[in-house]
Amino acid sequence: MKTRDLKLWSLVSACILLSSTVGFAQQKIGWIDTQEIMKKLPEAVEAQSKLDALVGQWQTEINKMQSDLQQESDDYQRRRLILPEQARIQEEQKLSDMQKKIMDLRNQRFGPNGDLAQQQNTIMRPVQEKVLQAIQDVAKEGDYDYIFDKSGQVLLMYSNPKYDLTQQVLDKLKIPSATTPGTIPPSTSPQNPGQGIH
Repeated sequence: MKTRDLKLWSLVSACILLSSTVGFAQQKIGWIDTQEIMKKLPEAVEAQSKLDALVGQWQTEINKMQSDLQQESDDYQRRRLILPEQARIQEEQKLSDMQKKIMDLRNQRFGPNGDLAQQQNTIMRPVQEKVLQAIQDVAKEGDYDYIFDKSGQVLLMYSNPKYDLTQQVLDKLKIPSATTPGTIPPSTSPQNPGQGIH
């Protein structure tokens, strides 16, 4: 389990303990599936399509540079033995420069603070804020203390469909009703379903 997931699972466990041991302070907890929401929200689909197009464009650019490098390298290997030493040094430096340029561009496009990360922030942020607002509205209207995301942020050993708020969030976003995603069978759960933690 990743450290981040472990910390979040510890938080969930603490909530379970608190809600089960303090009778007068019962917690109301629900869960959502943001992956399901993002697949059905037109703005999210459109934003992802824009990102995919950018990634494809950038990858094509890098692939072309790699192909050029491979051609230059093959050509050099064929002529290497007949080249004077100074010419070999120059050719090898040229190949090294081409390789560095590819690495720099890949980092610029796909690095931690690269173009993709910035575009994700720019393109996806309005969508994420809209979804977050819908989640907060559902939480306030339903008087929920906690709403967890089961799409990968928290390890969910069991999820009872009656606590699934995904469709309520979709309703807030005016997305048509859909079949609730499948859940893990209760027999695999080490928890008490009655606690409402999934």
